[in-house]
Amino acid sequence: MVQKKFWLNDMEAVLGIVLVLIILGTINVFSSSFIISENNYGTPYFFLRHHLMNLGFALICGFIGFRIDYHRWRNFMPFVMGGTVLSLIAVLAFGTAVNGSKRWLNLYVTQVQPAEWAKLVAILLAAAYLSSVIKQGKQMNLLTALQTWVIGIMALLVEMEPDMGTACIIAGIPIIMCSFSGMSRRKIGGLVAVVLGGVAFLSMLQPYRLQRIKVMLDPWADAQNIGYQVVQSMSAIGSGGFWGMGLGMGVSKYDYLPEAHTDFAFAVLSQENGFLGVLLVLVLFGALAFYSGRIANSARDIFGQLLASGIMLLLVGQAAANILMVGGVGPVVGVPLPFISYGGTSLMVCGACIGTLMNIGRQGYVHQPPDKPVPQTPKAKQPRLYLVKK
Repeated sequence: MVQKKFWLNDMEAVLGIVLVLIILGTINVFSSSFIISENNYGTPYFFLRHHLMNLGFALICGFIGFRIDYHRWRNFMPFVMGGTVLSLIAVLAFGTAVNGSKRWLNLYVTQVQPAEWAKLVAILLAAAYLSSVIKQGKQMNLLTALQTWVIGIMALLVEMEPDMGTACIIAGIPIIMCSFSGMSRRKIGGLVAVVLGGVAFLSMLQPYRLQRIKVMLDPWADAQNIGYQVVQSMSAIGSGGFWGMGLGMGVSKYDYLPEAHTDFAFAVLSQENGFLGVLLVLVLFGALAFYSGRIANSARDIFGQLLASGIMLLLVGQAAANILMVGGVGPVVGVPLPFISYGGTSLMVCGACIGTLMNIGRQGYVHQPPDKPVPQTPKAKQPRLYLVKK
């Protein structure tokens, strides 16, 4: 008897999950932005129009990622590395400053945030280096690897904008990927200690960063000043209750909650859709992590396994960081919620990530009719990351 499946394969599952997230995000962008859009631009559809335009760019990025063999990105890495580093330097020299930070390049048609692309480039660099070391059976030496220095330079340039949250993502995900690649626990521990020490040092350089940590521990201590944003976010989430106030009916976006359509979009979603909406988002990102892990495990080679794992960490890790931040559990670091928060470059990077992930899954997928399984010989089996040992 043939067992029926809701998904034909893991790629269809990822695509279905992302489509639902995009629909939720589009509705939430309009609901959370129409007040500020009307007040500042004379039309309630200003941010919605830009979001739909950015969504079109994201679909193009996703199509390119899906159509191009992910192995070919290794051939483009010198150009990708150079272009990313130069764009990050250009941001510091010519970028548009918003709230004291230079993070955007104005391209007239739209604004681009190169730091968002640097996240994906860092994953590509780490996957290329680690897979090469594993395949050749060499000793892993991060200090002498060109990829390590490029990732470090990108993180430093992003920190200078300043944007410590994004810099930590650029440097942090490759470190986690190292733990998937057979690096000894002693080396991983030393690397983590160095990174944590660097984060602590950078936090002490800027007084507002220490204040954000204090806010995370007790936002109510200064609810009208430093802790205002977190307190309003937590209040919005709590006021949603089980069923929510209804789409468009949330009151937090009426100048109560800053950045309601960007970094704190999840608070508006929680207020208007209640616990059920929150649960749906959590289930969707959990399912995305599950099916992305399946794609990583079934990839045809170690490079694909590492690249898919890095993409999963980027998408789901950012979602976790944003939800914790909005809920007052984590520090305010300005990390967007993938597919839900308003942000053009972030949406395009997410599209490229999903397209690349599906390309990895397509190449690793072998259609086997359930009634006539195709026998596998030992030679056809590929090594998996969990089998890689030092």
